[in-house]
Amino acid sequence: MTQAQISDPKIKLWMAAIKPPMYSVAIMPVWIGTAVAFAQTKVLNVAVFSTFLVAAILILAWENISNDVFDAETGIDKNKHHSLVNLTGNKPLIFWLGNFCLIAGLLGILAIAIWQKDPTVFGISLLGCGLGYIYQGPPFRLGYQGLGEIICFFAFGPLLVTAAYYSQTQTWSMTSLAASVIVGIPTSLILFCSHFHQVKDDIAAGKRSPIVRLGTAKGAQLLKWITGSIYPLTLLFVLWGTFPVWTLLSWLSLPYAFKLCHHVEQNHHLPDKVSNCKFIAVKVHFWSCLFFGVGFML
Repeated sequence: MTQAQISDPKIKLWMAAIKPPMYSVAIMPVWIGTAVAFAQTKVLNVAVFSTFLVAAILILAWENISNDVFDAETGIDKNKHHSLVNLTGNKPLIFWLGNFCLIAGLLGILAIAIWQKDPTVFGISLLGCGLGYIYQGPPFRLGYQGLGEIICFFAFGPLLVTAAYYSQTQTWSMTSLAASVIVGIPTSLILFCSHFHQVKDDIAAGKRSPIVRLGTAKGAQLLKWITGSIYPLTLLFVLWGTFPVWTLLSWLSLPYAFKLCHHVEQNHHLPDKVSNCKFIAVKVHFWSCLFFGVGFML
C-alpha cells in the first residue's frame, strides 16, 4: 500500500483516507492487555474484550478523523488529496462524524465500568482521549512541537494496555506495564515513519516533527535504534522472568523490521519512495504484537 495520489481512482483515495491497516494500533494494545490478564488468571471475559476492542477502534477513528479536521485548519494537508476534509469538502460534517465516534467509543467503555461497578477503566480511557486531543487539537497541538511520538507511546502503550488489562482483572500488574512498553515503542514507530515523506509540508505549516528537527538522514539512523530496541527489551524481560519465554515469538517479526530499516535508509530523502514506510512499520507493529500476545496466551 502506498500513498494515494490525485490521479488514483476515488476508491483508492478513500481507502487511503480511512487507513484500515492503521487500526491495528487500537486492536493490539487491547489484545496484549487481555492476553497478559489471561496468562495470569486463566479467565477471559469475551464480552468485555469485544466491547473494549470496538470502543478502542471507534476512539482511534475519532483521533484519525479529527486529525484531518485540525490539520485542515493549519493548511498542512493542502497537498494531501486523501484527507477526509479534502475528499468531502465538508469540514463540519467530518468534525461531527469524529465526535460521534468518540462518544460511541466512550459509551462502550462506560458500559464496561457500569457492568463492573468500577469507574477506573473509564478514567484511564478519558486520560488517553485527553492525550489524543492535546496531540492534535487547538490550542495545544503538541504534535506540531515534535511531541507526538511521546504522546503516542503513553496513550497506546501504558494507558491502553493497562486499561485493557484492568478491564479483565480489576487489578494492577507490573507485567502488563512492562508489556505496554513493548507495545508503545512500535506504535510510536508508525507515527515517526509518517514524517519522512512530508518534511516540506511540515516546515511550511510550522510543524517541528522529529524528522524536521533531525533531518531525514539522522532520522533514518535513529529509526534503526527505535526498531531494534523492541527485541532485546523483550529478551531482557524474559530473562528477568517478567515475560514467558513464548513471548520471544515476537522475534518472528524481525524480517519486517529489517525491511523497514533498509527501506528508509535507502530512500529517506526520496518522498515518493519513502512514503510507504509507515505501512511497513504497521506490519512490524502488527506481527510483533500479535506473536507477543500469543506468547502470553501459550
